[in-house]
Amino acid sequence: MRPLLPALLCLAALAMAAEKPDLQVVDLSGQKERHVVVAAGTEKTYQGHPTTLLLPNSQTIFCAWTLGHGGHSGPMARSDDGGKSWLRLDDQLPKNFSTHQNCPSLYRIVDASGKARLWVYSAALGKRGGPGMPSIMSEDEGKTWKEMPPLGFPCVMTFGSMVRLKDGRTLGLYHRGPGGADKAPLITLQSITADGGFTWSEPQIVAEVVGKNPCEPFVFRSPDGKELACLLRENTHKGRSLMMFSQDEGVTWSKPVDTNWGLTGDRHNGVFTSDGRMVVCFRDQALNSPTRGHFVAWVGTYDELKAGRPGQYRVKLLHHHGKALGDCGYPGVELLADGTIVATTYVKYAVGTELNSVVSVRFKLSETDAQLSR
Repeated sequence: MRPLLPALLCLAALAMAAEKPDLQVVDLSGQKERHVVVAAGTEKTYQGHPTTLLLPNSQTIFCAWTLGHGGHSGPMARSDDGGKSWLRLDDQLPKNFSTHQNCPSLYRIVDASGKARLWVYSAALGKRGGPGMPSIMSEDEGKTWKEMPPLGFPCVMTFGSMVRLKDGRTLGLYHRGPGGADKAPLITLQSITADGGFTWSEPQIVAEVVGKNPCEPFVFRSPDGKELACLLRENTHKGRSLMMFSQDEGVTWSKPVDTNWGLTGDRHNGVFTSDGRMVVCFRDQALNSPTRGHFVAWVGTYDELKAGRPGQYRVKLLHHHGKALGDCGYPGVELLADGTIVATTYVKYAVGTELNSVVSVRFKLSETDAQLSR
């Protein structure tokens, strides 16, 4: 078997070399007028891993993040003007929230009776070995919050995304390694709540790929409403990201396959615009990409995504100035009523001694379309 190893390594090297950019890039990273600093990093304070939630009024946005890389929860801010300005809410949250760990994620879950609640799930309570998926919850659209018991699901990070099913239940996806550890092989699981987020079904494995590590799922519904799609980070970073589909509301999923080159990245999140196109934001991990390690967006249609076609173009949203490749890109992506996209991430925003900041980028597709045609 040993003589096969050089040949296999050669094939792998050829495959990596064959990966090449196939999309034009619109660069917004230097247009500071589009940027809003939600929380500035300092020499000692690292602001990391934000997610956002837009309320139905299309103006109020909540943002939660961690202190330190994968560190403890606690910071939260609210914007009442569509992300132009932010008010910190840290002192209004349950005191124990600061003991929740790693990448808090915000969701608005509506139960069968129509009652909406806001939830912030984190990965663990206390140290990483503590109970999985603690949360805080609001029943009044974020005016007041209370701590909720952990779900007890071992995980690397909490639910990476959720989608409402046709029967009114909500499906959530997350990933873990063996025993919940952050190590290979990684698998992606799903769980479903029928009571608005209080209780969840026993998690089921939905993505497990030999030789690859599917994680950080982004699930969404197709424009015609007939199927669910899920983009997955592939954590070996030796090829492209992965995608899978379900035509039966998550009862079964297709085998994960490669995305197009332009969607290769970490922690996808996105929106559909009024003209039917998709804007998916993420940390760029595409091989041989000129923007690898920075915060980017892919623009294209759902049909292009599903068929593995290139799409229309990419947008460089923010430049990461850190030494570590790609210590950025865990985004919240919101679409306002006027077509403005508010994409929020953590990033080493400038050269200097300051650590990562939480920063938003504001743009419309009409603006990036116009820049592309110049």
